[in-house]
Amino acid sequence: MPLIKPMLAKTGNLPDNQTQYSFEIKWDGIRTILYFEDSKCKIVSRNLKDLTGQYPELTALASSIGTGHQEIILDGEIVAFNTAGLPSFSLLQHRMGVTDDKLIAKLRQEIPVHYIIFDILSLDGNLLLDKNYLERRSILASLALEGPNWQTPGFKTGDGQAILTASRNLGLEGIVAKRLDSSYQAGKRTGAWLKIKNQRRQELIIGGWVPGQGTRQGKIGALLVGCYDITQQNAKTQGISQRLLYAGKVGTGFTQATLQALAKQLAPLYRDDNPFDQDLPVKNVRYVEPVLIGEFEFTEWTPNHTLRHPSFKGLRYDKNPRQVIREE
Repeated sequence: MPLIKPMLAKTGNLPDNQTQYSFEIKWDGIRTILYFEDSKCKIVSRNLKDLTGQYPELTALASSIGTGHQEIILDGEIVAFNTAGLPSFSLLQHRMGVTDDKLIAKLRQEIPVHYIIFDILSLDGNLLLDKNYLERRSILASLALEGPNWQTPGFKTGDGQAILTASRNLGLEGIVAKRLDSSYQAGKRTGAWLKIKNQRRQELIIGGWVPGQGTRQGKIGALLVGCYDITQQNAKTQGISQRLLYAGKVGTGFTQATLQALAKQLAPLYRDDNPFDQDLPVKNVRYVEPVLIGEFEFTEWTPNHTLRHPSFKGLRYDKNPRQVIREE
């Protein structure tokens, strides 16, 4: 089967012509493509990493598909639910990046994950990318993929404001609007899909840190983060180099366990020089190779192009850092 990169959504507002869109919950998890062939499942992240072994409870989805189909490619999100039944990215952090089989078995019992299916890309050797959203969703619904660790949520059309308000009242990240007539543009961010957020969130690259004081003495006090001015592909097309732009200092949102885990991961990444394109208005910096991606919540971008009131939400392992740019 062909490896397919997931179609991406642009950050935006509710569209004016809402009758032409479907509206779905924006799931706070890991975007993955699931491949079913020869009664086996393979789970691949959006940067084409094989995650199958990390989430063994999802491979039982193969039995739900059964023998009626030889091959299926699904698009969805891996999530972990908290005790209130809401998706929790911080809870999912405990499952991300774990490769030890014994630890995975233990965490599987403590923090089970679920696969939220919202699109189908191929069925029995027939690629469905050129079919519109409603056609694909109809095919997906006919499979009735519901199980202990997977589900196919419905969608609403016409009244995005009601769905957005409901998601805000539940404390969810937001919703996604998808044009009903849109084909599936693999790996592209065409604007046919829009993510409308209740809180501003941004993926950023960690380029350094500063030591803490007081109760943070001897630990990380704050992370120094940034994003590239242009994607790697566009830089190559234009024949220019990417620049890593400083986006601010983040000192909140950490638990003691998170600080310890971050210190362990950042230690081998130490470097002498500044990876950012500009001099920083910060002293006593420990610079690191800009390869770790974090997700951050904030109120707004300042006129100086830094985050206002940022808070750390967790690390991401499902994206190439060279593709991290500012979301407008």
